[in-house]
Amino acid sequence: MSGDDVKQGQLNPAAIGAADLARLLSAAAGVRIDEDAIRDDIDAGAPMNADDTMNLVHYAAWLVRQLAAQGGGARGGN
Repeated sequence: MSGDDVKQGQLNPAAIGAADLARLLSAAAGVRIDEDAIRDDIDAGAPMNADDTMNLVHYAAWLVRQLAAQGGGARGGN
């Protein structure tokens, strides 16, 4: 996935698969986020759409709530 994929509207942020979400977040963060990390979050209760895709905004909100519950530290410890 490249920046052009997003510009051309090939990804729907309201319905994105785990693999594409991992690539998107990796590109945005500048660090590798693998699909297994997304799947771990799904197993931990991250919100899913009925078609097994994720809404990027809902997932981000879920991550923020997780961080707040952990005392606001950086993901992965701190």
